[in-house]
Amino acid sequence: MPEPQGVLTPLTESAMFLTLTIRRPGDEAAVHDLLPELAGMVRSVGFPLPEEALTCVVGFGSAAWDRLFTGPRPAHLHPFREIDGPRHRAPATPGDLFLHLRAKRLYTCFELARRVVDGLGDAVTVTDEVAGFRYFDRRDLLGFVDGTENPTGGLAAAAALVGTDDDPRFTGGSYLIVQKYLHDLDRWNAMPVEDRERAVGRHMLDDVEIPDAKKATDSHVALTTIEDGDGNERKILRDNMPFGSIARGEYGTYFAGYAADPGVTEEMLTRMFVGEPPGNSDRLLDVSTAVTGGLFFVPPADFLADPPELPTRQE
Repeated sequence: MPEPQGVLTPLTESAMFLTLTIRRPGDEAAVHDLLPELAGMVRSVGFPLPEEALTCVVGFGSAAWDRLFTGPRPAHLHPFREIDGPRHRAPATPGDLFLHLRAKRLYTCFELARRVVDGLGDAVTVTDEVAGFRYFDRRDLLGFVDGTENPTGGLAAAAALVGTDDDPRFTGGSYLIVQKYLHDLDRWNAMPVEDRERAVGRHMLDDVEIPDAKKATDSHVALTTIEDGDGNERKILRDNMPFGSIARGEYGTYFAGYAADPGVTEEMLTRMFVGEPPGNSDRLLDVSTAVTGGLFFVPPADFLADPPELPTRQE
């Protein structure tokens, strides 16, 4: 398998999530030219600070792919599909490139992001920037441990990376779906702990999952647990991070889900926003609102080192 980008990087203390759009026709060249330089930029920031374990993952949106690369497309790359449920909506928002930077401390992510964006100059616009942080014992701002059921080792690779039997041209790549959720913490914290636990499907203190016989069917855990036709659970690799701004009164979770097949993540989101059965939507969405949504393909590392040629621009 070609070497993947840092998709399988273990959970870190800090992260930055940047969504960018290409400004004008013709600006694709600046983006394309930067890609082979990216690994060197990561080394220049990270090598003197090995304890930071700095990584950078780059993904491309569906429309940007055809503007940047000749040749085949990833088999399942398409624009993020907006979901309109009976009570809740998952919006699709603009995004041509996505940067997922991770490290022990935030300043290394910031420095690398600054250098990459400076290198792109006025060819891109940063449409969204979120700085994530570890919160206590890997809890989100709602007070629950996030990522407990993440696969590890070979199971993580199988869940997150495209295999040779799936799309041989893009083996080692991954599909990344991202969403920014804003939480109504006043409403959440006013709820009894038992109601919060029913909404999540776990006990808050010890992170133990509520047994299926007692778990609410509209709990987050119940709706995001999906199985194939043989009864095997279908997994994705989550790297969610809390974020917040006291000045703006903005508190939330940034969802980042890597998958070998984006259909797995999309089914989870449909069950959350539409409900299973329809109308039985995720109880967490009563206090957590999705404000962004994007789907990106993360090619393997050697694709970035020697990308396909830039398409000929049509005047």
